[in-house]
Amino acid sequence: MKNSISFRLFGRYALFTDPVTKIGGEKFSYQVPTYEALKGVVKSIYWKPTLVWHIDKVRVIKPIRTQTKGTKPLVWSGGNSLAIYTFLHEVEYQVQAHFEWNLHRPELGEDRIDGKHFSIATRMLEKGGRQDIFLDTRDCQAYVEPCEFGEGEGAYDDLDELGFGLMFHGFDSPDETGQEKLYARACPITMKHGVIEFDRPGSFRWSRPASGQTLCARHDSQGFQT
Repeated sequence: MKNSISFRLFGRYALFTDPVTKIGGEKFSYQVPTYEALKGVVKSIYWKPTLVWHIDKVRVIKPIRTQTKGTKPLVWSGGNSLAIYTFLHEVEYQVQAHFEWNLHRPELGEDRIDGKHFSIATRMLEKGGRQDIFLDTRDCQAYVEPCEFGEGEGAYDDLDELGFGLMFHGFDSPDETGQEKLYARACPITMKHGVIEFDRPGSFRWSRPASGQTLCARHDSQGFQT
């Protein structure tokens, strides 16, 4: 089954943050995109509930640079506040992703047509996406175009290994897992020769309910499931 796409993702600014920090205050971007942010980009290119997109890997093309700006974000009670956001500046990535059928939606079984969704996804990618592309926040407009993963030169091709520590990975949503709770995943992220290969959801050692409820399982000292 043809189900894999690769594309160039680029923009002037990016703000990849942990969801815990999104509710207000100062924001500081991760140095590299999260799995969930890239999944959001792919779903903006093309998505139907018949599919589950998986991000295989991302390649960092341009050097990691930050820029701090004053912003006036909206507040829950109305109006605006003043805050300092630290964005990534002038970013470019190559992304490889594939989709699988969502087996938790049996009512959509007749829509699992080999070739149909791949053809639509490639056409939407050539047109720049079905919806607007953002780098984790609407303030950071981005653009996509087809590419061959690994082509051209990247800023970190000669760097053997660079670790970014434990980062937010993504969400396990009820629609994709069949469970009634929303879980947040985290894992150590390592870049090798400019490429980050993401662990597949479902193979995680660290996960916790996004609502903060207690898990019915063993936990480590930080509250993550083990």
